[in-house]
Amino acid sequence: MPTRPATRSTQAAQQAAVTQADPRWAAVLARSTAADGSFWYSVRSTGVYCRPSCAARTPRPENVRFHASCAEAENAGFRPCQRCKPEQPSAQSHHAEWVTQACRLIEAEDVENLTLEALAARVGLSGSHLHRIFKQATGLTPKAYAAAQREQRLRSALEQPTASVTDAIYGAGYPSSSRFYEKSAQVLGMTPTRYRAGGVAQQIRFAVGQCSLGAILVAHSGQGLCAILLGDDPDALVRDLQDRFAQAQLVGGDAQFELLVAQVVAFVEAPGLGLNLPLDVQGTAFQQRVWQALRAIPVGQTASYADIAQRIGAPTATRAVAQACGANALAVAIPCHRVVRSDGALSGYRWGVERKRALLARESDATTPPAVTEEKVA
Repeated sequence: MPTRPATRSTQAAQQAAVTQADPRWAAVLARSTAADGSFWYSVRSTGVYCRPSCAARTPRPENVRFHASCAEAENAGFRPCQRCKPEQPSAQSHHAEWVTQACRLIEAEDVENLTLEALAARVGLSGSHLHRIFKQATGLTPKAYAAAQREQRLRSALEQPTASVTDAIYGAGYPSSSRFYEKSAQVLGMTPTRYRAGGVAQQIRFAVGQCSLGAILVAHSGQGLCAILLGDDPDALVRDLQDRFAQAQLVGGDAQFELLVAQVVAFVEAPGLGLNLPLDVQGTAFQQRVWQALRAIPVGQTASYADIAQRIGAPTATRAVAQACGANALAVAIPCHRVVRSDGALSGYRWGVERKRALLARESDATTPPAVTEEKVA
């Protein structure tokens, strides 16, 4: 028998299924501004094409087609939507221009004397508007970005042997040396003189032990735990520590230090115990924001990279969040193992996906209440 042609309703259902299976449809449903510029969609019933973030009523999926450019949509016979004006630069591109301009001003100015309102006026925005879009784009407030730039200028100046430490401090934009020295340990992890010497004389105590996940190295800088490394080869962990603190004096831990290592191992084995020890967290301003967000994830729970990007106010920085997780040197204490893909699947982990799976499993067990069994009455 000849095949009967598909009815109109069948064709509509098939097209709806094709649209709904396309990952771009999720961006349309979410009215994602992050997707603007990556594609456009047209609506057969209205004859217009839109950007993903268009605020118009969501179209029926069987009427939707996706396009790689405005020209492609127009060549297919569709006209620009008058609401979202897809052929014009998006608000996000304007935001990027304003944020870039603000960053260049911060990098060029004496940031101590550049207030938010003054910076916003130079860009042509209100202070609150600039603060909001700046944090969305960079994950930092303008003040935090300025502080990070000042710290970078200080590091660069200290690497120049001809400049004095005092000149480097004032040249970086600090209003006084006393104000800087109050935060020098947070900024450099050590005094400026020691930093200039490449960390020489900084003493780091360490020890290598064993736990259920393999070899574990624990290191303490005097400020707090500066490394918790996991692996299969103890020698490789020591080399990793040497590479991180190339100029520091590494000292093997004594019996007293072994007690600290035992606390860390106990925490790895039983996350519900908690780890009440100070951490010496050294990283960029963005990395520290990510790591702070990771430490806020409760034991037994997970978050996606996109979730963390949202929590730090940088929804488009998912890739940068993943890189910050990979740069973490404090395994378990900064729980990057609690970050998973958006679909819940386990992604890469610096110390191996199997260790990540094991950590999540024991954390889940630690938070699962024991089953209640009924006793039979004789």
